[in-house]
Amino acid sequence: MKMNLNPLRLASFKIIVLFAMISSSALASDFSFTPSVTTEFRYFPESPAYDGQLEYFQPSIYFSGEGRWISKDRKKRLQFEPFLRVDVQDDERSHFDIRELNYSQRFSNFDLLIGNAQIFWGVAESRNVVDVINQFDEVENSDETDKLGQPLIRFGKFTDIGRFEVYYLPYFRERTFPGVDGRQRAPLTVDLDNAEYDEGREGWAGDFALRYQHQIDQFDIGIHVFTGTARAPFLKSNGEGTSHIPIYQKLTQGGVDIQRTWDAWLLKLEVVIADQSGDNFTSNVFGLEYTFFDFSNSGIDIGILFEGLYDNRDENKTASTLFENDIFVGARFTWNDFQESELLFGAIIDWKTGSMFSSIEYERRIGENMKFEVEAQYFLAEDSEPLAQFERDSNLTLKLTRYY
Repeated sequence: MKMNLNPLRLASFKIIVLFAMISSSALASDFSFTPSVTTEFRYFPESPAYDGQLEYFQPSIYFSGEGRWISKDRKKRLQFEPFLRVDVQDDERSHFDIRELNYSQRFSNFDLLIGNAQIFWGVAESRNVVDVINQFDEVENSDETDKLGQPLIRFGKFTDIGRFEVYYLPYFRERTFPGVDGRQRAPLTVDLDNAEYDEGREGWAGDFALRYQHQIDQFDIGIHVFTGTARAPFLKSNGEGTSHIPIYQKLTQGGVDIQRTWDAWLLKLEVVIADQSGDNFTSNVFGLEYTFFDFSNSGIDIGILFEGLYDNRDENKTASTLFENDIFVGARFTWNDFQESELLFGAIIDWKTGSMFSSIEYERRIGENMKFEVEAQYFLAEDSEPLAQFERDSNLTLKLTRYY
């Protein structure tokens, strides 16, 4: 790819210069930064399914932090969140990313954000089909919860009829994948050095999105339109059948997310209608959540969750998905104590085949500067099902974080 200074690159260069100026000003005044170090230990009880994979133990350590500067009039803000992981076993999982590095400012009747940011859209618990801005960091976890920072410019405006946002994403970030050593991968690894782009888009093609948000009585409503590069690549075998080549296709989609709050009930809906490389499909998540507050005077809130997932894409044309005909059941326990203890259990089950992915997550603060987390993942599938490639990767993860 030639490095000629086209308008997109020139705009990105100006953003970098602007950041340097803003950061220098911020660091010279009231800039606060809270670093953290997390020691992580993963254990896989079963031997690996593919040659080259690590066996049972996967220790790693990662460094993160949250930096923030807010002007005295509270109209200007700078956020900074770096991330660095060092993994003993999987070289691809050792990586650095800037999750957040952005400057935002409120003007008289609109606001502007420039830089690397993490944007979340959606209301569902199991999967957020409308959440399209950021790329997923799949070497961190396979459950689509960790994101890479996305370079963007966002223009927002509050009006009497809701909030309007316009997004310009100048640069596309490719998805990360486990390497030969890594677990939770397919039989063939992904060749990250030879990614292809549909319709000649490449990384600097530029994506656009529009979003509208409004609250009407008990309803929180979000509507969006996106056109650009699909975050999930279509994987094809290389000529020798030794690896997968990721192909990033053009995507145009429109979607809506709605949540109704009704006493202790939350009713949720996410719907996307998409056109990806000529394949027209829909992705839906609908469900409900009911919370028993202060259950039996114990001080514990218990939330019961149920969701249905549907996706009718043609996997011979677009990126595959594990969520075609599934149900999600789960429960959340919140202790409301000083330690902020919380337990979340959930299982996604294919109601046609019986394939299942389940997880249990528990976290609790220790004193004022430490947090303990434990997560267990369990995979179950017939040999003919796509989920079967991960079946021997059920695992237990322990984390201990120290904040400074």
